[in-house]
Amino acid sequence: MFTYLEELTVTEAEQVRKTVQALFRQSCILQVKYDPATLTPRDNPQYEICARHRVFIENYIEVLGCELVHDAQEHVFRLTGEHMPKEKLSLTSTVILLLVKLIYRDRIMGEGLNAPVTTLKEIREYGKNTNLITEKLTQAQWREALYLMRMHQVIDLPGAVRDVEDETPIYIYSTVNLYVTAADINALIEEYRGEGEEDEAAEEIIYQNSDQ
Repeated sequence: MFTYLEELTVTEAEQVRKTVQALFRQSCILQVKYDPATLTPRDNPQYEICARHRVFIENYIEVLGCELVHDAQEHVFRLTGEHMPKEKLSLTSTVILLLVKLIYRDRIMGEGLNAPVTTLKEIREYGKNTNLITEKLTQAQWREALYLMRMHQVIDLPGAVRDVEDETPIYIYSTVNLYVTAADINALIEEYRGEGEEDEAAEEIIYQNSDQ
């Protein structure tokens, strides 16, 4: 297998290695990335590397218990399989991710194909209006969510996460490139179902007390 890399130029072999590392770090490779300063689309060289060396990459990651999947409709290469790296999102990061995608939906519905951009200020407003954020979040919570979304190519920023301020533009990509296992989804459903049952029980007690 490694004789394949030896047959490439030093530069291209290094590009293949970095692309494989990026796949395991961020779980997917997009065809088009956006310049975070100008919000103009540009081809992603790593997507071309995946396409050109697809057979080698497929064979390489198969040894590690993973599979390379090409989604032609979304123009993305992504990892799948039981042994792929898994990211554990906190409840706060999950809520912020959902709010960002709500903003993306509203941007696309209202402004066509224009680059959807948001800010921390707007995310907080959406959180307040939807009741998804009911308390003031710490800087650490915001940074954790922004870092995870940037790493997994859900958003892009014109600088470091630590430098993001209320009005800093945050570009939103067209798809959520995070893949959740069925077991995790079922666990979330059960968790929220349990919370819903507790709320209903509390409401019933309130109604009973009101009747008395």
